[in-house]
Order: sequence, then structure tokens, then C-alpha cells
Amino acid sequence: MLLKLVGKNMDLTESLKAQAEKKFSKLDNYFNEEIEGRVVFSTQKNNMTVEVTIFLPGTILRAEETTQDMYASIDKALDSLERQVRKYKTRLKKRYQDNSRTIRFENVVSEEPEVETGKIIRRKKFNLRPMNEEEAALQMELLNHNFFIFLNAENDEVEVLYKRRDGNYGLIEVDAE
Repeated sequence: MLLKLVGKNMDLTESLKAQAEKKFSKLDNYFNEEIEGRVVFSTQKNNMTVEVTIFLPGTILRAEETTQDMYASIDKALDSLERQVRKYKTRLKKRYQDNSRTIRFENVVSEEPEVETGKIIRRKKFNLRPMNEEEAALQMELLNHNFFIFLNAENDEVEVLYKRRDGNYGLIEVDAE
């Protein structure tokens, strides 16, 4: 696995880098090809957060764990990613049936019998009104939602504004390929 390690609000020590590479190399058992991953270490007060993103062709696996010890956060994030692979083994197998070179399904032990997850129980339609990002943020707050879809008046693109856990906002811009 090709890992990119990033530190936010902290300097990465060699021992932390070595521990992360050692732990996340266990995920190589699940993949045939060289898979890229990104690990972001951050601190905020006494909270140590590890965000891991694994880029599979056509799929992204992600885990974020926060504890008061960075090494414990690494362990929890690894457990979460392994649980995701086990939980979604059947779905991933269907998606990659023509491309079984990517995931080694023989190494994925099912965690539990396949349980049907949530279904779409409601559909909602609405008209997109052109607005700027500040208007979208205000509208989202007025609606008391944690995300808001809008048509950006500056570039005529559909974008999604969302509220982050830290209280700030994130913006998802669509890049159609």
C-alpha cells in the first residue's frame, strides 16, 4: 500500500510514521494491486484524530477515529476499515467481479451474515436556485440542516455545502469526467 502521511497541527515523528505504515500494511492482505491511501493525523486540544482514506478503483474506503492517544486512534481506524471490508464483502465482490485482481476476497472473512442495509424510503425534488456560497450557508442554517445543495451563481455548477464537525463548512464541487 502506498501511504501518504500528513500531519495537521502537529509534526509527524518517525515512530508515528513507522507505526502507521506497519499497522496499515495489514490491509495489503485484502488487496492484490498496489493501492493508494492517505492518512491524516491531527490534534485538537487533547483529542488525537486519525483520518484514513483508501482509494480503490471506483470506490473509496474511509475511517476517522478520535481518542486521547494517537496510537489508539490508529488501531481503531484500522479496525474500522477491516470491519468495512468484511461488512461489504458481498457488495464489493459484485462490483469487482470483472476486476477481481483488486480485492483478494479469499482473505476477507465475513463478519456476520449479509444484512440488508438501509433502503431509499423517500424521494424529494426541489428546484435549484442560483445563489452564492454565503447565501447557501445562511439558507442551510435557517433550515437547520447539516448539508445544502445549491446552484452556484458564480459558475453555474451544482455544489453541496456541508457543516463539518469542527463547526466550519465544507464545499463539494462536482467535476464531471
